[in-house]
Amino acid sequence: MIELLVLDVDGCMTDGGIIYSNSTEESKVFNVKDGLAIATWINLGKKVAIITGRSSKIVEIRAKELGVNFLFQGVSNKKERLDKILENENLTYENVAAIGDDLNDVGLLKCVAWSFAPQDSSHFAKDIVDTVLQTNGGRGAVREMIESIVSKENITEDFIKQWQ
Repeated sequence: MIELLVLDVDGCMTDGGIIYSNSTEESKVFNVKDGLAIATWINLGKKVAIITGRSSKIVEIRAKELGVNFLFQGVSNKKERLDKILENENLTYENVAAIGDDLNDVGLLKCVAWSFAPQDSSHFAKDIVDTVLQTNGGRGAVREMIESIVSKENITEDFIKQWQ
């Protein structure tokens, strides 16, 4: 059973674009449908880890807003970071689903029970994942991932019930 979702940010939770203002402030756009699915997953008693190669205050704010359990930014080896989470949480790779879109996600995607890549991912990611999503990163790919897991694990009723 999947207990932990591991999410990449740029290219999965966002479309991969980064906007800088003249004052060099960074902006990202997150999909509200992804956010609702993430929060609902957490409300089921499941866990979410964001493990990303970049560092951004915006990601910290979004993770806190959604109630994300683990946030690690500026990570060069995502699999090593996941290993530490699994050890601390007494979980195994069989309890993990992950989404990634590029070269720095491949090591992590290869080891989890169920791996996903958005439709617009690098072929390096798409060629090794279990599921290539129909949706692009930042356009509901994380939502599609979560709905796939909820459906396969027969917890759809519990998932929906939270909002009735």
